[in-house]
Amino acid sequence: MNSHPNPAPDAVEALIRDLPKVELHVHLEGSMPAETLFDLARRHGVVEIPGTLDELRDWYAFTDFPHFIEVYLASVGTLREEEDFALLTSTVARSLAAQNVRYAELHISLYTHLMRGVPARVVFDGVEAARREAEREHGIRLRWIPDFPTDFGPESAERTIEAVLRDAPVSTVGFGVGGTGSTLTPYADVFGRARAAGLASLPHAGEHGGPERVREALDLLGAERIGHGIDSMRDDDLVARLVDERIPIDVSPTSNVCTRAVERIGEHPLPAMLDAGLLVTLNSDDPTMFGTDLTNEYRTAHHLGLSSADLVRLASNGVRASYLGAAHRHALLSEIAEVAARHGVPASALV
Repeated sequence: MNSHPNPAPDAVEALIRDLPKVELHVHLEGSMPAETLFDLARRHGVVEIPGTLDELRDWYAFTDFPHFIEVYLASVGTLREEEDFALLTSTVARSLAAQNVRYAELHISLYTHLMRGVPARVVFDGVEAARREAEREHGIRLRWIPDFPTDFGPESAERTIEAVLRDAPVSTVGFGVGGTGSTLTPYADVFGRARAAGLASLPHAGEHGGPERVREALDLLGAERIGHGIDSMRDDDLVARLVDERIPIDVSPTSNVCTRAVERIGEHPLPAMLDAGLLVTLNSDDPTMFGTDLTNEYRTAHHLGLSSADLVRLASNGVRASYLGAAHRHALLSEIAEVAARHGVPASALV
């Protein structure tokens, strides 16, 4: 972590605003604003959620993990038609672009739609229509990471990979897994099929489950990037491996506190992860559910003691860890360097 004195708060805020950003660990469904959920619920006559927008906003306020699951599934349940997925994607793209996010890889909880009888083609056609429109309107590039939860067992993995291999658009860059299952062993073959099809292995691991889950992700799933990964810090040998192999770790501080993976924000290992030489990226995970966004995560990182140079380093790490493509990565890194120089941040922050 950079040890240079921190500038005044207004200067940090200006740097955060001006930095071109990428976001690599953000869930499409977990980004649904209360207003969009309210509109979709009225469109489809969904009565399981609060009946007024004010009540819905209060209901969205995170209390505990079971409440998170309740809200998340209710949100997913309002997505039924191609137009619904397009509306959500357009809304999320507009929010990201307003934060100067130039590129995002969004997880899509594909199995939660398949299990409700929503065809994969409906999901993909909706998000793709909005992706193309967002690129024209805002200049933001969006890419997709379909995933499944371990909570429903191997069947969820099989159905998801079959749908992805059959219907996913070329803008799909990876394949993911989340959930609370005890082991990743049953999913090695499915990830092998995804990697053989050219998709990156991008699992969640190490938010819960200890460093052993991160090792499983690497050894069984061929993980190219780890979602969360904070438990890695409990195993020095694992940290050394991640540093040596340059495996990016997508960290989401506010999410980790909300899910009780970290007790208090001041205890978050983000500064120690940077000090250890890990290739850390900064992300919001489920921003609406956790009352945050990527801009706020940069502020949070600064409050944890990270300097302006560290914030620039995080932005640069995100570009390097992305599947944006070499030419676009180079252009975006050059723009970050220009912004850093304008704000008086040393060029060493970009290394």
